[in-house]
Amino acid sequence: MEYLVFAIIAYLLGSIPSALIVGKIGYNKDVREHGSGNLGATNTFRVLGIKAGIIVTLADILKGTMATLLPLFFDADVYRLIIGLFAVAGHTYPVFAKFKGGKAVATSGGIILGINPLLFVLMVSTFLISLYISKYVSLSSIITGIVTVILSFIFKNTGLIIVTSILTIFVIYRHRENLKRIKNKTEPKITWM
Repeated sequence: MEYLVFAIIAYLLGSIPSALIVGKIGYNKDVREHGSGNLGATNTFRVLGIKAGIIVTLADILKGTMATLLPLFFDADVYRLIIGLFAVAGHTYPVFAKFKGGKAVATSGGIILGINPLLFVLMVSTFLISLYISKYVSLSSIITGIVTVILSFIFKNTGLIIVTSILTIFVIYRHRENLKRIKNKTEPKITWM
């Protein structure tokens, strides 16, 4: 029963559409009607700018972190990584935004932050280095997922290996159109200031 309660709460947390809220309240824009139409941080950066993108990224990370920490607050005996997966499901298929959400990258990172902060720092470093070299957010997200799985083996945590593998497969699946565009050289690159 505890799992069900925490799973529902985590899903609802994940379902909070950060990009939609920031866009509508701060900019009077629905990000779903601009750019890629995605309710994630990357589209927010492109449509609303750096400040909004940072806010949405942090909010989306926080959703995953809060979901994994929730059982600790209530001293519940549930496997926190599993609860975190429901936040990712909520972020990707949000009940509050007609089940069309983001691509799960930041919220997945939030799960890792709630479980293993050192691994989270290594993830962010990998992402930034990959992004600097490739200039593709989608490719950097996929590379980061793969590196995170490899690092999970170093931490010798079976649950972490399984969950990071699931998340990485899901992130790759969610970016399949991006991969096609990279292959066709039509995927937008980021520009550094």
